[in-house]
Amino acid sequence: MSIEFASRSISGATAVITGAASGMGRATALLFAAEGANVVLADREGEQLAEVVREAQQIAPEARALAVPTDVRRPEDLKNLVATATEEFGGIDLLVNNAGISRRNNVSRQEEDEFEEVWQEVLDVNLTAHVRLTRLALPYLKEAEAGRIVNIASTEALVAQAGLISYSASKSGVVGITRSTAIELAEFGITVNAICPGPIETGMTHEYDPEAKAKYARRRVPMRRYGRPEEVAQMTLNLCLPASSYVTGAVIPVDGGMSMFHV
Repeated sequence: MSIEFASRSISGATAVITGAASGMGRATALLFAAEGANVVLADREGEQLAEVVREAQQIAPEARALAVPTDVRRPEDLKNLVATATEEFGGIDLLVNNAGISRRNNVSRQEEDEFEEVWQEVLDVNLTAHVRLTRLALPYLKEAEAGRIVNIASTEALVAQAGLISYSASKSGVVGITRSTAIELAEFGITVNAICPGPIETGMTHEYDPEAKAKYARRRVPMRRYGRPEEVAQMTLNLCLPASSYVTGAVIPVDGGMSMFHV
């Protein structure tokens, strides 16, 4: 009996990646470009975004990479992102909702105005933008041969700490929308999955005290180190492969074992 294996290539597919100017978004953009995908990169940081395009073209000279400066909080920017991607490449096959911010806020010790401002900004970027962009990209994902959505959540959706209520709420929300849309979009052959990165060496963690980071990793992470953005990007790629056609609604920690480890 012969066995047919589905493709493990995204060559020629068009991927829209938000938060692509740095960290996990940048690593994902460079990996996808190296794998032969057309990459449409969105971020507020226009200059950094242009640099990522240059990096992508150095890694893969034939890569087709497009920078679209985007503030994901603005619906008109998201509409422009989708319009630009589809005008340039004719469609969207892969959507990586990676844009995210972290702001410290506390439900019991923060003044009302400050709390409300932080709460709204974090939810707008980390959660509402994911839903809006998914809805805008959906007509094109339906037409794709292997439509894929990957939402970047966080281990803060699985475990929690004080002082990050808006971040924890938003990332828990990402898990919720992932599961709901996975069920809703299954009839179209579109898979929707979430990745929950743990402590990763990104701009968000770069300013932390190195000694404190090392101590945290030794105590809380079985692999005893922070992860690399490239390690998250590889999981994102796996979920975007045509071969991953029966994986949907999954919530996958990429955290060195942190979320299963209790001390």
